[in-house]
Amino acid sequence: MTDTVPLRILLVDDQALVRLGFRMVLEAEDDFRVVGEAADGTEAVRLAVETRPDVILMDVRMPSMDGIEATRRIVAANPDARIIILTTFDLDEYAFGGLRAGASGFLLKDARPDELIAAIRAVAAGDAAVTGRVTRSMLELFADRLPQGSAAVPDQDDATSALTPREREILLAMADGLTNGEIGAKFFLTESTVKTHVGRVLSKLQLRDRVHAVIFAYDNGLIDR
Repeated sequence: MTDTVPLRILLVDDQALVRLGFRMVLEAEDDFRVVGEAADGTEAVRLAVETRPDVILMDVRMPSMDGIEATRRIVAANPDARIIILTTFDLDEYAFGGLRAGASGFLLKDARPDELIAAIRAVAAGDAAVTGRVTRSMLELFADRLPQGSAAVPDQDDATSALTPREREILLAMADGLTNGEIGAKFFLTESTVKTHVGRVLSKLQLRDRVHAVIFAYDNGLIDR
């Protein structure tokens, strides 16, 4: 039996007791290793460079620099960074701001330990820790209150010109919040075939996960605003 390389995790929260609670839960897992703690966004950006974590747990409301700006800076410096936003309220605009800045999901601070562990494993594996349906709901709730992505919105055809007709259909289905099983049923495809198409869509459009596929479709006018 070979030893697995532990997942490296950075904890970012301005409350020491919150960080301690997360550390205790995470270090109970044999394949998790907490490589650093930050009390604000500025420190988080520095430690993200120094420790190169696989996953960052990022609070949003912090002094000096909030979690949204810290997420934006970390992702700009390292596009492969995987970040989970920590929030007190479900479906709030801070959590959505974090997703727009490049996070791959969000969790409530009072999430159960098994939910926290599952989310970290999902994000580390390249998946999103929040469903497409939740992302779509957040777009409908908060998109008019937050700035659009930094890039100018291109023409629809240009935005998806790298995709085949089937891949564009898959993108639109993801944007509607459909799961792989639901996409398969809609287009009479096996789930493994859907997964292949999803992977190609994300690769061609340089999107990190399904969350950002939904945001991409919204920003490019592919779904109703």
